[in-house]
Amino acid sequence: QVQLQESGPGLVKPSQTVSLTCTVSGGSITTNSYHWHWIRQPPGKGLEWIGSIGYSGTTYYSPSLKSRTSISRDTSKNQFTLQLNSVTPEDTAVYYCARESGDNSYTIYDYWGQGTQVAVSS
Repeated sequence: QVQLQESGPGLVKPSQTVSLTCTVSGGSITTNSYHWHWIRQPPGKGLEWIGSIGYSGTTYYSPSLKSRTSISRDTSKNQFTLQLNSVTPEDTAVYYCARESGDNSYTIYDYWGQGTQVAVSS
């Protein structure tokens, strides 16, 4: 079974950069059809899509976060990463990585990591 595991710093200061890594096991991030996503959930709020990277390396970003978001990958380690610049307390959330299945005409996230807490505080 595919497993995803997030890792990150936990606590960051405003204006700094958050870097999170998703390690994938049980499947390759370069396998045809799949896309790999970052999604977050602030306290008491709903899920917010951040962006994604496809199996070929193409990236996509939420318009509201695009200017300060970068997603990349390391295929040798089967990992993909999220970089979020110039963070504020509103970026405090649980951050998830997830796989999008490639066999549907609409988006389905079939595998999720357990999430990692990011707190932005001075």
